[in-house]
Amino acid sequence: MTAIKADRTRVMEYINRLDNYDAPDIANIAISNELFEEAFAIFRKFDKARESYVETELIFALAKTNRLAELEEFINGPNNAHIQQVGDRCYDDKMYEAAKLLYNNVSNFGRLASTLVHIGEYQAAVDGARKANSTRTWKEVCFACVDGKEFRLAQMCGLHIVVHADELEELINYYQDRGYFEELITMLEAALGLERAHMGMFTELAILYSKFKPQKMREHLELFWSRVNIPKVLRAAEQAHLWGELVFLYDKYEEYDNAIITMMNHPANGWKEGQFKDIVTKVANVELYYKAIQFYLEFKPLLLNDLLIVLSPRLDHTRAVNFFSKVKQLPLVKPYLRSVQNHNNKAVNEALNNLFINEEDYAALRTSIDAYDNFDNISLAQSLEKHELIEFRRIAAYLFKGNNRWKQSVELCKKDKLYKDAMQYASESKDIELAEELLAWFLLEDKKECFAACLFTCYDLLRPDVVLETAWRHNIMDFSMPYFIQVMREYLSKVDKLEASESLRKQEEQATESQPIVYGTPQLMLTAGPNVAVPPQQAYGYGYPAAPGYGQPPQPSFGYGM
Repeated sequence: MTAIKADRTRVMEYINRLDNYDAPDIANIAISNELFEEAFAIFRKFDKARESYVETELIFALAKTNRLAELEEFINGPNNAHIQQVGDRCYDDKMYEAAKLLYNNVSNFGRLASTLVHIGEYQAAVDGARKANSTRTWKEVCFACVDGKEFRLAQMCGLHIVVHADELEELINYYQDRGYFEELITMLEAALGLERAHMGMFTELAILYSKFKPQKMREHLELFWSRVNIPKVLRAAEQAHLWGELVFLYDKYEEYDNAIITMMNHPANGWKEGQFKDIVTKVANVELYYKAIQFYLEFKPLLLNDLLIVLSPRLDHTRAVNFFSKVKQLPLVKPYLRSVQNHNNKAVNEALNNLFINEEDYAALRTSIDAYDNFDNISLAQSLEKHELIEFRRIAAYLFKGNNRWKQSVELCKKDKLYKDAMQYASESKDIELAEELLAWFLLEDKKECFAACLFTCYDLLRPDVVLETAWRHNIMDFSMPYFIQVMREYLSKVDKLEASESLRKQEEQATESQPIVYGTPQLMLTAGPNVAVPPQQAYGYGYPAAPGYGQPPQPSFGYGM
């Protein structure tokens, strides 16, 4: 003991020369003073190796002296040592080669794997971890392989870790903190095909794509959007400014309003025509419709009509027309206006009518006002009556007529020499005075042919005596004769009908008088004498009988064809 404390170089000499001392105690003192060779010599000299404690210490002494061959031979033979205990002591003292032998002997694969990574035997460590099949061991070996840049082996270990959701974040952080993003992504991509793949794996891979491989994120989301944590990936996509992917996720998450807002705020990367039109119809806030219209007007004006037609079922057309009127873009949205005119909306009708006027398309204007009547007729007519084109002034007259302003309508036609229209509107007015005024105007204008045409167009309104006087005074009986022929024919037809009706009435009266007063048994009755025929009376004038009591001789008939 004195030599141990005073002169360590002489301890071995005393051990070999002296015999009378307590071997175990001296051996323990030697071990505690790190004199492992001397302790081993004591155990060999006194053959104390069959005691458990002694054998344990002997093994540790062999390990400490790096006599690995003797150590391996000893532990493979019969012994009572606590090998696990010695292995832990060797591991703690970083005697990894000895620990490897000891752990392997007791089949402690978890500790064996941990030991192997310290001596750089990564493949053997992976094999040991596979035998241990412990998450803790897999993590230790995986991290060691990452530190040793053995990424293939690290991936093999990582595949056993990522299937545990609570371990995934630590693994990802370990890779990321060391900048091994590619290797981490590769490992997670390989893990997606595992039977135990869970949402966290798909989510974290999407987030990694957003940070390091944005070009692959869209494909990943299209394949696995239903298996990712969408809110978490949404935040990652927004932070990475991946607007297209953000819109895609909003759509799948049914946050349509946010999807539309994102596309409008970031059109360069987030907007797609078909996707925008599909999503915008699903938004809850209709105000976004009008923001979308403003957006298209600025960003894609040529596609504006397509958008408006898609929005039209829920769009306030009056508000839309007012907006485009304010920005002076009504001509741009003419196709939209025509597509919704079937709703007969006043604002739409008036906007289209104004466009037709500006385009000088009188045919389209006439068609519009005939088909859709919800507009300010009088205002439009007043704006058209002074138009430079006659066809639009003609439409003005047509509109006045439609609002029972017959006189104004006819006057406008007279001014533009639209004789046919003037006659037609006068006829439709059912106004005798207006028709006779038009007839007189034709004579003032020396329009004899029009006078004749008006006689028949306004036939029902004109009084024959007025026409006869007018024709006689202006010496145009030839132009009025067809009219009088028609009048005469009509009057004769009426008289004939009256005569036939009177004859029928008399026959009915006679039949009524010939019926017996008493009904029942037939009775003998006095009958009248033989019927006396009444001589026919001479026709007079236009088929009228002569007035009785004048004793005038029979007159020849007048009129036509009698």
